[in-house]
Amino acid sequence: MWATNEATEPDGGILAYVMQRRNKARSIPLGEGWWGAGEKTLSEDHTIYPFSVKTSDEEIKDLHRRIDSFRFSDPLEDCGFNYGFNSTYLKKVVSYWRNEFDWKKQVAMLNKYSHFRTKIEGLDVHFIHVRQAVRGDQKVLPLMLVHGWPGSFYEFYKILPLLTQSQDGVAFEVVIPSIPGYGFSEAPYKQGFNSLAVARIFLTLMERLGFSQFYVQGGDWGSLITTNMAQMKPDCVKGLHLNMCMSTRGFKVLLSLIIGPYLPFLVGFSREDVRRLFPFFEKNVWEVLRESGYLHIQATKPDTAGCGLNDSPVGLAAYILEKFSTWTKKTNRDLVDGGLERKFSLDDLLTNVMIYWTTGSIVSSMRFYKENFKTNPESRIDAKTGIFVPTGLAAFPQELMHCPKSWAQIRYRNICSYTFMPAGGHFAAFEEPRLLADDIFQFVKKVEKL
Repeated sequence: MWATNEATEPDGGILAYVMQRRNKARSIPLGEGWWGAGEKTLSEDHTIYPFSVKTSDEEIKDLHRRIDSFRFSDPLEDCGFNYGFNSTYLKKVVSYWRNEFDWKKQVAMLNKYSHFRTKIEGLDVHFIHVRQAVRGDQKVLPLMLVHGWPGSFYEFYKILPLLTQSQDGVAFEVVIPSIPGYGFSEAPYKQGFNSLAVARIFLTLMERLGFSQFYVQGGDWGSLITTNMAQMKPDCVKGLHLNMCMSTRGFKVLLSLIIGPYLPFLVGFSREDVRRLFPFFEKNVWEVLRESGYLHIQATKPDTAGCGLNDSPVGLAAYILEKFSTWTKKTNRDLVDGGLERKFSLDDLLTNVMIYWTTGSIVSSMRFYKENFKTNPESRIDAKTGIFVPTGLAAFPQELMHCPKSWAQIRYRNICSYTFMPAGGHFAAFEEPRLLADDIFQFVKKVEKL
């Protein structure tokens, strides 16, 4: 109710002024930061420069040399992906990568959209900016999409044409940044670079592009970053759409876990919530423990694990692609090929890996976990600040953890759309671009009252 774009009185009026003051009182201070090398400069170049992805024969030769020298281990019998990336299937992936994958062709494909870089808080921030020509009375709205780990801006290539094409007179002008330390965005040189710092940088980016109000969407780290953006500048974020929402702890959650399986309606659970949540320890505790080993490593000693990944392309591919198996569907662990090619092509998967490999960004991307878990996340200012902008949640059935609407409402106070998605997992835009695009459209239409 607080961050509405609805005109309440001519020229803003008293009510609009009061609402703006309330927004400010319930927001997180922006602060400031400097993440570049050395001392902060007296001034910063605000120029936005065109950027293009490039490669060379030398880069490809080095990749092939490293692939050829990789030492494979033998898998256990009948283990599928339960011990991690199955080396039998890894040999197939590596063979395709070495002999058939055309990186130059993929680079040309990446460059079909306009790339840019600009300096913010001492770092070169990479982003894609896609806009279509406005036709007639078509309403074009700015939208930022934010990726997570181990994804990249490339996750959104399938959803981009769906969002920029008009649907019932509405289309989006889309901005897709790379989180600093990921892909073609420069990595921070200083400690402490967490989601709040990224949110502030991305807000600066949207302001530099000339947007005073806009929509934001994210999953994984993108969900936290866009949430922080809405907390920092609720008058600028017209709407927040998430395909991943983490629940908070507290008495209400504990009570619902006790009563929910038997009297779900008393705690705001639907039948689908019950199906996805229970038995709770199996689906939301043990399952998370099975899949979160990487998190503990990256949140404590990312540089140690990163040494090997930054040196071996095959090791990097196994580490990243294993997530695209199990996080897409949990039962993929039981398959010898991890079910990877049921949802994705090897070209798409290896293109995402190559973005990490060619930029040498796996270590800096892993450090983002360390920076966000240095202290108890629940003691941070953003964990104690509600979100009052209009919010839409898309709950995909194969997401790592399910968050019922009643839990989400503890933090997100203005949920105007909550959708149980029929298919899909953690990488929603990559897996189910049409489903996610349709949900974004219906959410925005509600906010815009179209």
